[in-house]
Amino acid sequence: MNQPDAYLWEQHIPGGCHWSGILRRGTTLRMTDVSGGANASVLFFNQEEKLERYNMADTLKSQHTFRLTKGHACHSDMGRIFCCITADSAGWHDTVCGLSDADLIRRKYGTARYQEHRNQMFRNGLDGMLIELGKWGLGMRDVVSNINFFSKVTANSAGELTFHSGNSKAGDHVDLSFEMDTLVVLSAAPHPLDPSTTYQPGAVNLAAFATPSSAIAECAHISENQRARQNTECLYACHGGAA
Repeated sequence: MNQPDAYLWEQHIPGGCHWSGILRRGTTLRMTDVSGGANASVLFFNQEEKLERYNMADTLKSQHTFRLTKGHACHSDMGRIFCCITADSAGWHDTVCGLSDADLIRRKYGTARYQEHRNQMFRNGLDGMLIELGKWGLGMRDVVSNINFFSKVTANSAGELTFHSGNSKAGDHVDLSFEMDTLVVLSAAPHPLDPSTTYQPGAVNLAAFATPSSAIAECAHISENQRARQNTECLYACHGGAA
């Protein structure tokens, strides 16, 4: 996808911090790794009915993949598509490792509390997600398997997972073109398998722009995506939503 003519809005998310917002159907969200080595943990929910949310199992099995990259769609648990990955310079995004929590961050990096360290406090992915979910009437029961954008994790024949440092370089970006009005919840806290002994989560820039017509067919080469797209189109046709 080419550089858009103009962004609708932009937002800077410092490393370790969190964000949530609505991405409208027909809008693309560009996430950019500012300095390299960032991790953007993300969940998706249907803005109109938040019981419909991202489903990791359906996303992976319907596309016969373990990772996500350009040409893959992010499926809901109702057989619809939240968004399609229409550009990706990082090439691999983790789908199975979940979120860091307070205990993991404390064991790996020690303790840095807000009372003493203010904005330099150590944050974890789960608490960041819960803070953002709470703004929308959601909570712990709504934390499902998430995507860790910019992070690469592979599995060997024994099922052992390996985190690959340096997968994402400074300036790498991924574009998510939305086909459903979607609540996006994001944490930029460290990946749970990141082997770094220093707490230094990378910042992520967000920018939204109108999805160009050339991006619509990016995920259509997979038959399950075609069916899921039809389900999504029907949702909006039946409810009088914008095409």
